[in-house]
Amino acid sequence: MIFQQLFEPRSSTFTYVVSSGVGREALIIDPVYEHVERYVDLCKHLDLRLVKAIDTHIHADHVTGLGKLRDLTRCVTVMGEHSGAEVVSMRVREGDRIDVDGVSLDVLYTPGHTDDSYSFVMQDRVFTGDTLLIGGTGRTDFQNGDPAQAYDSLFNKLLKLPESTLVYPAHDYRGNTVSTIARERAENPRLQVSSASEYADIMNNLNLPNPKMMDVAVPANRAVGLGPDAVPKDRRVDADEAVSTASGRVFVDLREESERARDGWIPGSLHAPYTHLADLARGGGDVAAALKDRPGDVVVYCAFGERSAVALDILDELGVAPVRHLTGGLPAWIRAGGDVHAG
Repeated sequence: MIFQQLFEPRSSTFTYVVSSGVGREALIIDPVYEHVERYVDLCKHLDLRLVKAIDTHIHADHVTGLGKLRDLTRCVTVMGEHSGAEVVSMRVREGDRIDVDGVSLDVLYTPGHTDDSYSFVMQDRVFTGDTLLIGGTGRTDFQNGDPAQAYDSLFNKLLKLPESTLVYPAHDYRGNTVSTIARERAENPRLQVSSASEYADIMNNLNLPNPKMMDVAVPANRAVGLGPDAVPKDRRVDADEAVSTASGRVFVDLREESERARDGWIPGSLHAPYTHLADLARGGGDVAAALKDRPGDVVVYCAFGERSAVALDILDELGVAPVRHLTGGLPAWIRAGGDVHAG
């Protein structure tokens, strides 16, 4: 396995690059905007293709690198379903699994620091964001933080992982790089409490100043996604039009199989997972045939419209005659009354 822990000193942020090394696909967790070129160069040096970029929550102390990484590498941006980000490529919920060619992350919803905080469990380690820090825990006094929820996330989820589980947080301010569940349970002063109310008393009396970047970082991180106007009008189809003209169109679903199983799909649509779209477009299957023979009828869609927007550029570069994308993705289709084949 390839595992790189990178540190951004201004906000004391850890960023993680992970790959099984087998198929050269990689994911990145909590990237910082100013260091995006560093991540891209690292992936090139390691001969890795970045396919997913994940944020554990909307950060208040730095601007995320998700959007810039998407623009440079065409990776899939991932956040939890409770995220307040306007658009990300994929939203996950507790119990879901994020897969990248030999690497699997199990999703835990761990609110309390913020209401959109998630942790990701991978074999012998857990990426805890700001929920559990080394020798500390994330503050709970902004972005709908809640000490009672934090207590539940810590004691009823994270601390129930095997004691040998390695703890990799999103920040550290004292020179630490890794801990374990056993060590945090025994030594973390915030965790030496006997009840949720005792924990809340501690958290409600910290009286910390707001992060210096908060007024800049939070709005920027909420607006990280590609909005509907990112695609020229003649290359997009709104949901009402798509539903009313569905019989004359070929829909191509760019989501992953796990998303289709969870949320369903437009009946009759072809399946071309976004990360394999270029290969499928060049292949000899149904997707390649539709792109060759009926490009004017093809509508690509995904969960929220970001992957399908980027897919237009991918197909254009392959010389495919212009296709269109479904604005707002499957949720917009459903709101417009479109049928969905249950997963």
